Amino acid sequence: MKKLILFIYIFIASIYNLHAGNNETDSLLLELDRTIKERPKYISHKEEILINLKRELQQNSSKEKSFSILGRLLEEYRSYNADSSLFYCKKRYQLAIQIKKQEHIDNTQMNMAEIMGLAGMYKEAIDMISSIKVSQLPDYLHPYYYHVHRILYGLMADYAITDQEKKLYIQKTDHYRDSLLLVNKNNRLIYTIIQSDQYNVKGEYNQAIDLITNYMKHNLYDEHNLAILAYTLSESYRLKKDTLNEKKYLILSALGDMKSAVREYVSLRKLAVLLYYEGDIDRAYSYLKLCMDDAVFCNARLRIFEIQQIFPIINDTYQKKIEKQQKNVVIALISISILSLFLIIAVFYVYKQMKRVATARREVISANKRLKELNDELNSSNNKLKEANKIIAENSYLKEEYIGQYMDQCSVYLEKMDNYRRSLGKIAATGKVEDLYQHIKSTKFIEEELRYFYENFDNTFLQLFPTFVEDFNSLLSDSEQIHLKGNERMNTELRIFALIRLGITDSIKIAQFLRYSITTIYNYRTKVRNKAAGDRELLEQEVMKIGKS
Repeated sequence: MKKLILFIYIFIASIYNLHAGNNETDSLLLELDRTIKERPKYISHKEEILINLKRELQQNSSKEKSFSILGRLLEEYRSYNADSSLFYCKKRYQLAIQIKKQEHIDNTQMNMAEIMGLAGMYKEAIDMISSIKVSQLPDYLHPYYYHVHRILYGLMADYAITDQEKKLYIQKTDHYRDSLLLVNKNNRLIYTIIQSDQYNVKGEYNQAIDLITNYMKHNLYDEHNLAILAYTLSESYRLKKDTLNEKKYLILSALGDMKSAVREYVSLRKLAVLLYYEGDIDRAYSYLKLCMDDAVFCNARLRIFEIQQIFPIINDTYQKKIEKQQKNVVIALISISILSLFLIIAVFYVYKQMKRVATARREVISANKRLKELNDELNSSNNKLKEANKIIAENSYLKEEYIGQYMDQCSVYLEKMDNYRRSLGKIAATGKVEDLYQHIKSTKFIEEELRYFYENFDNTFLQLFPTFVEDFNSLLSDSEQIHLKGNERMNTELRIFALIRLGITDSIKIAQFLRYSITTIYNYRTKVRNKAAGDRELLEQEVMKIGKS
């Protein structure tokens, strides 16, 4: 009996804790949403810091002081913009050579090795840092030396192709982690993070959780360090398969990243994937889209690669959800119209009955008033239905036009292929193998067909939307309008937004159509949105209205 009571108590307590945990993560998610909306002010503060450091660098004449300021600029840009980070790193390296101080030269070489590693240039990074002799480094650079090695081999282990390579890189990562622990005993924050990482590697997740939790209770830390500590905790809970706490600390880590205005991060991406599998598609999509924007801005190639592995899946699910919602709206409009019709019939019948009763004149007047209101509602519903029918009719028209055009194009293409096959057959029949090989190797035929294909697309599209170029330019600011060269009717930017006008909004499909990478298409869309005369976020919605009377 006692065991049964104890079991019931534990069961109820676990349900209560789960409910309380969900409430906490929901509150944290709302806070994260608010922080993302307020992010421009954090970015603005970051930019002010960078401007002040650059101004201080220009006004300074001491080489040693300049070396120090360049180090601070490098630190600020490290997780904000990879290109700027590499620029100031090289500038600092050149200054170190001028100063002729070996420890400065070694320091800047380690800086470049770290940046190269984050950019995926592992061999170059290893070659550069291998030229540094740790025995000749001053004590204060030893932790950084081991840190760069651990980061490089950790990344190489993550992306190793063979199991043998992965095992080797993991061993090297463990070796440099042990070295880091030895030289960071006086730096409590770094020591805690490295020790917790080692606990996770060894499978001692509870020790890692206790160590970081205890540190966070008794020490002060800024937003950036909160992001690192919380992410390390989330990894411990992930390895323990405690999804609720993993989610909680991923949110806290993402909050720290947003408030410290970094653009190269992991937590928000992992949180987006977690939310996607929980069914929170809207948040997953918006978070992952922000991750992609930041990764492109920062030019963090590894982060872009990681995001591209999951973004098409989440984007496809999100688009399907939007399409389903649109279908539900159409069904709701039709249902409202039918119900309104029945309601009108019922009211009319009541009106006829009440008209026979002379003493019910007031009620008849009230019914007439009500009938008018219902008619207004019906007209509103009918207008919405007409708009929906208009969109459906427009799509049908576009499909008919394009089917006709591309059936014709397919016929022409088949004829060209047959002629090309016959020409190859004639060459083969004469035994001119070298000429045959040269014809097969040449890309001229494909290039000509692509040029003809895009010309045909431009002509067909502009037949349907004759004023598209002018209308599209009217959406851009005067100084940013698109001017076509020579005889071209549209360029790449116009074709991207022509496809969007036809309802093809998925960057993957646009990239396949135009034979560009997804990143290039994404950059084009972002670049053109930035040229908008009005709200950049509404540009694509305005494009969808082009050609509608």
